[in-house]
Amino acid sequence: MSAAAAANVAPAVRAFRKPPRIRKSLKYDQHGLPIPHVDIAIRDISPCRLREHYYTTLRDDLMYMTYVHESGHRPPPRQIRLRFDPSDPYSKNRRNAPVGGDQLGRKPAPLSTPQTVVQLDRIVLHTMQKDAINNRSSLIGTIAAFRALSGETENGGGRSSRGGVEIVKGKKSVSGWVRPGLPLGCKVTLKGPKMYDFIATLTEFVFPRMREFGGIVLPPASSTMRTPSGVAGVVSFGLPPEAMGLFPQIEVNLEAYPKPIGFHVHFITSAEGAGAQNRARALLSGFQIPFARK
Repeated sequence: MSAAAAANVAPAVRAFRKPPRIRKSLKYDQHGLPIPHVDIAIRDISPCRLREHYYTTLRDDLMYMTYVHESGHRPPPRQIRLRFDPSDPYSKNRRNAPVGGDQLGRKPAPLSTPQTVVQLDRIVLHTMQKDAINNRSSLIGTIAAFRALSGETENGGGRSSRGGVEIVKGKKSVSGWVRPGLPLGCKVTLKGPKMYDFIATLTEFVFPRMREFGGIVLPPASSTMRTPSGVAGVVSFGLPPEAMGLFPQIEVNLEAYPKPIGFHVHFITSAEGAGAQNRARALLSGFQIPFARK
């Protein structure tokens, strides 16, 4: 390239300068590794396929399927009287609940807007090990399996919000069985791309190879949805112990996990109010998670 042609080349969009000079020596941790002056956080290095599918296709379909047209303003909620008179001095420190219960199952759904379309918030994997009551070391294999399934570690990627695999301990005392503070199981919370990667593994590797699996069983059509679980927007189901060996993260080194365990999977969505359970199931159906009604 000639000097005249090089002069006509447009300058770079982002100017690269020399790195700043280190003015003081780095400190070292207990393992002898240098500690940088700034916090280092690992970002997403590749686009997430299922997340792109939600924002490009699934969100619009859910808006169309779950839209409820309302003309005019909503009437104010009906004030339900309390069980006792608040002005009565004899009921000052008494629990004064509304008549007929807390009415949680009758909570109205939010208005149908693009901002209130249901979306997946997080996934929680939870298991309880009965052997851990007498032997705490039996949780080591469960913790290792959950770390392999989720890829989560405490403060992983430099993010303090990542709690990793957490040990579940007893809160109440049950005679002859559970004591407060006794390890009983473990759980892990998945967010972001790892949450969608778990769904992809579940639908592409685990469900197709499970024997006699027709889908997540739905309640009967005659059951009422005016329950606390019906307005929560949380879809839960359990996987048997033989399903753990079908995950590629476990199957590649199956000998390291001698005792397979079953665990519960909780899909926590942003749906709330009346019909939240059905909207959450519609979201999971868009991610190829099957449902069946017997």
